[in-house]
Amino acid sequence: MKTSVVGYLAAIAAFLFIPVEDVFPQRMSQLIYAEDTTFSANEVRELKLRFRNLNFFRNNEYKGNLVKGYTLPGLWILPTVSYQPLRNLKVEAGAYMLRYWGGNRYPNTHYINLPGYDNEYTQSAFHAVPFFRVHYAPLPGMALVLGNIYGQNNHSLIEPLYNKELAMTADPEAGVQFLWNTRHFNLDMWINWESFIFQGDDKQEEFTYGISSRIKTANEYLDEGNVHFYVPLQLLFKHQGGEINTSAAIRGVKTWLNAAAGFGFDIKMPFRNFSKLNFEADAAYYAQQKGEAFPFDKGFGIYGKLGADMRNFRLNAGYWQCHNFVSLMGDPLFGAVSMAYSGQTYKNPKTVYLSLEYSHKIGKGFALGVHADVYNTFAGDTKNIVSLEDGTSEITFTRVPNSISFLAGVYLRTDFSFLIKRF
Repeated sequence: MKTSVVGYLAAIAAFLFIPVEDVFPQRMSQLIYAEDTTFSANEVRELKLRFRNLNFFRNNEYKGNLVKGYTLPGLWILPTVSYQPLRNLKVEAGAYMLRYWGGNRYPNTHYINLPGYDNEYTQSAFHAVPFFRVHYAPLPGMALVLGNIYGQNNHSLIEPLYNKELAMTADPEAGVQFLWNTRHFNLDMWINWESFIFQGDDKQEEFTYGISSRIKTANEYLDEGNVHFYVPLQLLFKHQGGEINTSAAIRGVKTWLNAAAGFGFDIKMPFRNFSKLNFEADAAYYAQQKGEAFPFDKGFGIYGKLGADMRNFRLNAGYWQCHNFVSLMGDPLFGAVSMAYSGQTYKNPKTVYLSLEYSHKIGKGFALGVHADVYNTFAGDTKNIVSLEDGTSEITFTRVPNSISFLAGVYLRTDFSFLIKRF
């Protein structure tokens, strides 16, 4: 798909004339990508029908050698029935269904760039999986979640560790989760079990363990001061293995680690149309603890970003530089391994980006989001390992020119519920 720079600039200009509200806005990450975890003690003995949906059209015009471009046109729907027998216990069950317009056959796992995932076609019309969640809140600010957890962008991981696009490609995470939110500390600790195996299975067991925490000096909404400092600490540990999969062609254990730590601050601005300024700097780390799936065993990166909230708009700018870093679940632009060309790696890649977001709460349960992003990957050197017909390999070095990638999308999020009966 040929991209017009003028077209993207025109789209950005058009956003500036969209009407805005006079209330303090929610960011697009809250309105579109994340799920509300609010637990209401006033819904005891209520049986409810809840409907969640995301309609999306996202175009990724990737350039350069790190990843090839593609488009995601489609939607997912999540109808559930929930019942809250106690003030601190809620049960929810339903089905998650994903469809891409023009797609008729779907793999049994989500789209991801890690090796070893089974992409066998198993479903048609929709990719569908059951949904079941038990949410237990033993104390204020504390929750234990079993089944389908509050996952994906609810973890608030930085972009080099997690790609927001997985909200349109990944199954709902399932496993166990512990949430703890206080005035000065947030903790999200979870296990997402992605592949279960039986005795003699021919695939590998697979899961992700994660921690996302934030130490902060004031609460999230800055209502007790104009400056809010915080320290994010994040970890992703991915494992493939299993002891009972005796029929598997590949049984070698593979484990990888991504971690990040940094500091940031929010500044509450005294202007009607410029409400908040955010800055964050992070150091990221990668390790291949077992296995040889990736060409690097260790790597690191530095990440800085600046964001400005202007009513319903958010302007983001960021810089990324890394050495031998593999982004396990992030955008491939934040890594040193090419996903487009097998055997190609980058030497110390550098990327800057600029993003404009518009998000608008249409009404209760409905929200609109639009964004346009520009990523500039600087010219750099690559190492290429090419397999020859005689079984040997050849190593070459190439200078890759500067490349500019364009990403844009429009989203409509739905989340509302109906009371069926009160017991």
